[in-house]
Amino acid sequence: MKKLLTGSAIALALTASGAFAEDISACLVTKTDTNPFFVKMKEGASAQAEALGIKLNTYAGKLDGDVETQIAAVESCIAGGAKGILITPSDSRALAPVVTQAREAGLLVIALDTPFEPTDTADATFATDNFLAGELIGQWAAAKMGDTSKAKIALLDLNPSEVSVDYLRDNGFLQGFGVDIKDPKDIGDEDDERIVGNDVTNGNEEGGRTAMENLLQKDSGVNVVYTINEPAAAGAYEALKSMGLESQALIVSVDGGCPGVQNVKDGVIGATSMQFPLLMASKGIEAIKAYADTGVKPMNSEGLDFFNTGVELVTDQPVEGIPSITSEEALGKCWG
Repeated sequence: MKKLLTGSAIALALTASGAFAEDISACLVTKTDTNPFFVKMKEGASAQAEALGIKLNTYAGKLDGDVETQIAAVESCIAGGAKGILITPSDSRALAPVVTQAREAGLLVIALDTPFEPTDTADATFATDNFLAGELIGQWAAAKMGDTSKAKIALLDLNPSEVSVDYLRDNGFLQGFGVDIKDPKDIGDEDDERIVGNDVTNGNEEGGRTAMENLLQKDSGVNVVYTINEPAAAGAYEALKSMGLESQALIVSVDGGCPGVQNVKDGVIGATSMQFPLLMASKGIEAIKAYADTGVKPMNSEGLDFFNTGVELVTDQPVEGIPSITSEEALGKCWG
């Protein structure tokens, strides 16, 4: 028996924002509506929906990790007769049942940025190769440091749920830096003495600052800082700066948003891996339109279990053997 939709889901269906069109409707469900990454994703989806004559309803969690709001949003999309859903899951496991319900109801479900677990919970995933994104900044940090035996590494992750995007970037960074990773789907199980510790940020600046302060209390000599995203990196920098340690540590991150790229230019972040959320979202809307018209579902990139939307290393301190672009180049293409 299919689960009845909740009252909150019906209310959401009535209040969701969107541009009106007649025949096809789609939904975008992001983790938050404050992170610039998801703001750009919404821009991409909205523009493409308007161009293709699709009614787009958009929803967002109150903060990263707000599973209940995302569940209610998916239920609203089912109740509203949407043809497809684009979603960045706050918890790639907890959302699986409602996503399965949506697919059983005939909706095309595409994960953006964060894969579900297992990946085939959704019909398709449009995302960065998040492990590669982490690996690139890890390789860069190791090359810049030279003698990595002196490293004292702080890892600023997303949240305690350890969703796929979180462990992929974290472990990608560690592998790139030369740390022996244990369980590739776990965070913090390494026994490398160079690791000072892990803390969570909720992907925002305040969380990044608090996490960095916590890890500096463990070891004030931290000289390499990995961050899940650029807002967390900005917070980490502020924590270091408040202690007069801003020149002590290499900070690396993932996202490639315009504010983050500016922080590379300003020397706050040493290197970041650029993603393309606008492209993820616009391609997702195209896929929903194609599915509505033909019933055909999108295909994965060759050799991968997702559609790869690309990644580029951004730094003004390039190292031999690691392709990169400058912050100036990146500012011209950030989050396209």
